[in-house]
Amino acid sequence: MLLTYENRSNKITVEWKSSTHVPPHLHEAMEIIYVTEGTVELGVGQELHHMNTGDFAIVFPNVIHHYQVFGGGENKVMYLFAEQTLFPSYVDGLQKYSPQLPVICKENVHPDIVNAMIRLADFKEYNDMLVQAYVQIILAHVFSEMKMVEKETVGGNDIIYNAVEYVAKKFREEICLDKMACDLGVSKYVLSRMFSKTFHCNFSQYVNGVRLNYATSVLENTQESITNICLDCGFESQRTFNRVFKERYKMTPRDYRNRSCKYKREDD
Repeated sequence: MLLTYENRSNKITVEWKSSTHVPPHLHEAMEIIYVTEGTVELGVGQELHHMNTGDFAIVFPNVIHHYQVFGGGENKVMYLFAEQTLFPSYVDGLQKYSPQLPVICKENVHPDIVNAMIRLADFKEYNDMLVQAYVQIILAHVFSEMKMVEKETVGGNDIIYNAVEYVAKKFREEICLDKMACDLGVSKYVLSRMFSKTFHCNFSQYVNGVRLNYATSVLENTQESITNICLDCGFESQRTFNRVFKERYKMTPRDYRNRSCKYKREDD
């Protein structure tokens, strides 16, 4: 069964499906995993974590992970993908930190976690307030049960991890491919090929994508002026910000705020 909640931001997706081998990948959403039957191997960083029925795991945004299945029989998993706009107060922490050990064994999984995931899967219609409430219940137990470490300690020396971590920390600043390559100690041509092959975009497009993800969160959840948001995201001018924003969302930042959030400003 595949159940997807869709709204204009695709804020949350819930999937029940048989687990299969999934190659290394990463995304802006937080990924929550709950094994309902069988076993699965979750790879995060350089480690492979074995998961049995009833085990729970979480992968923070922009952390490369993969799945492997070695056991026979049915191996079924519930996946929940939650966009960062659901918890704006946690965005900075989710960009900087990651659980040292991403798995909680069945005997230590609080019933509230399972109940929250089931309720999210049972929704017939998307309800923004309820979704946020249930996701924050899950996060409350994650933060109390899991030790957080800086993401760079999870990724090791992998160039993709280092590139993602670098942009996540510096996207509000003026950054360029040459400086990033110098800071990471690699060729800019290697970096350029990595962005093209891994993310299917160039360096500027990737950086702007990170900036826009942050901008939409601020637009939806604060009363900050669009001018200040533009500058805080690292764009050189509001004209550039508006152009890039419209290319991606097919509307202006002001229209986006008016349509998708509870905060509206007359002076934007």
